[in-house]
Amino acid sequence: MSTQTLLASLFRYKAWADEGLLASLADLAAKGPADEYRTAARVFNHACIVDRIFVANVQRMPHGHTATGATEPPPLEMLAEAVRKTDRWYVDYVARLGPRELEESIEFTFTDGAPGRMSREEILAHVATHAGYHRGEVGQVLTRLTGSSPPDTFTGFLHRAEPGRRARNA
Repeated sequence: MSTQTLLASLFRYKAWADEGLLASLADLAAKGPADEYRTAARVFNHACIVDRIFVANVQRMPHGHTATGATEPPPLEMLAEAVRKTDRWYVDYVARLGPRELEESIEFTFTDGAPGRMSREEILAHVATHAGYHRGEVGQVLTRLTGSSPPDTFTGFLHRAEPGRRARNA
């Protein structure tokens, strides 16, 4: 499997997992304690902001952010729209990349003004793993309050997306 193929799967998985988390956040917004919803939404919003910052970075454009979070999360509808738009962008973007582009080094500026440099492949790996870390944080809040959180494993995604993977090779 090529790195590009793996990254393409990871970003489709990320979009799938984000959808599950958005549905759970909607439930929490409707039923759960407001302060717990706010905490969960702030964490997920942070992950989305970082995703958008790196959308700009891989395109060598200024990101315009001076922080990776906000005191108050946006309304859930706005957050959901931003998450879905960003996830679609990454899925489409990764599908177009070749090996040389993945290896290319990109210089950028962090929100604190410090310079950074990573390969495009490293940036994409960071985005995928960073998002998973924060989905896990939100999942802990949900599990504490409701006893469960949405499915969020790469293996679960692969087997749902490609049910034939459950069949044994003869």
